[in-house]
Amino acid sequence: MNDHQFLDAYFDRIGYKGPRIPSLDLLNNITLAHVQSIPFENLDILLGKNIDIRLDAVFEKLIIQKRGGYCFEQNGLLLFVLQKLGFEVTPISARVRLDRPRDFTPPRTHVFLRIELSGASWFTDVGVGGVSLTSAIQFIQNTEQKTNHETRRIVYENHKYFHQVLFPNGWVDVCEFTLEEMPEIDRELANWYTSNHPKSHFKDRLIVARAGKDGKRFTLVNREFSERDENGIANKTIIKSPKELIKVLKENFNVTFPLDTEFQTPGLKWDL
Repeated sequence: MNDHQFLDAYFDRIGYKGPRIPSLDLLNNITLAHVQSIPFENLDILLGKNIDIRLDAVFEKLIIQKRGGYCFEQNGLLLFVLQKLGFEVTPISARVRLDRPRDFTPPRTHVFLRIELSGASWFTDVGVGGVSLTSAIQFIQNTEQKTNHETRRIVYENHKYFHQVLFPNGWVDVCEFTLEEMPEIDRELANWYTSNHPKSHFKDRLIVARAGKDGKRFTLVNREFSERDENGIANKTIIKSPKELIKVLKENFNVTFPLDTEFQTPGLKWDL
């Protein structure tokens, strides 16, 4: 498969039919279409499968099989796409800080993308679950930035940058970074940790997320399905059976599994 065919298949997967000339509009349109079409998910880890982040494996899983994946798959795919389109793009390493206090140091197991456009730096991140970006944000400090979904900002504290999201209860850290590049070998090492290490949070819970239209978000954590509106208000329901879980995955995330599929994780327990 040549690069043109690869891009055609990717754009067909995300439903994008517009121009392909590098621009901020193209970056924003791709970011939005990607997170609305390709769900964030860790399901293969819970099925005991290896997470292969080589490009051909990611293409097969996310494009051909129409599955989702996590940051090394999602942003790895987008990295290649943006490079082939002619963008100047660099993978940046980060620590995910959602639901983690500042006095705790999480592993550096996240990657997002930095793009240079017309003398300015922009960030996009289609691989951070229920808060994946739906449009790029500019690398400027202490400035509120609207996206297609939540408002974001970047702050600098204690020699570190923090990407934050505005929720109804205030600003929340998404990730912490220092602008250090994350080359392929570092992504391979971090991917091994996130998919295999017993203390990886991807081993002890089921996580699926997708951005919807009109500012909506759909998130599944273990048995709790959440539909969040444009104001950040969530309507939550508890899934009652394994078969209902398979139905929710299909109807809300377009991910298909046999009805007898069993995801192995301590966080998923059924009162049957």
